[in-house]
Amino acid sequence: MIEWLKEHETVLTLLGLFSAGSVLMALFLTPWALSLISTDYFLPDHSKGSPPGMSFGRWLILGLRNFLGVTLVIVGVVLLALPGQGVLTIFAGVLLMSFPGKRSLELWLVRLPFVLKSVNWIRARRGRGPLQLPCLPASHTNIE
Repeated sequence: MIEWLKEHETVLTLLGLFSAGSVLMALFLTPWALSLISTDYFLPDHSKGSPPGMSFGRWLILGLRNFLGVTLVIVGVVLLALPGQGVLTIFAGVLLMSFPGKRSLELWLVRLPFVLKSVNWIRARRGRGPLQLPCLPASHTNIE
């Protein structure tokens, strides 16, 4: 075992650095990103989507975001077995990508009481108002 560690010392060092870097990025970039979300982002009448006839630049940015998101998901899956922030990396990758049902997933996640409380606390510390969420349909409010 020790021989294997000595043979792969460079790879293990790089993985350790990536792990530490991902933790630091999560600590600094998460509050910043949460403060950028408008308070009415989750409301149904908030303008969504791209205007018809997207420019090449917008397509390029969308492609790069999806590529980065897929890359982070793959790296996160690898980090589940290696030292690192696998779940956080997968989560960041999923949030970067564009796919059908993403908005429903985001809304479900932000409605979790501990998530909403944490997000609004971070937003308040950055001088932003709390997120406004649409009301749940009556069928979702009665849990038996």
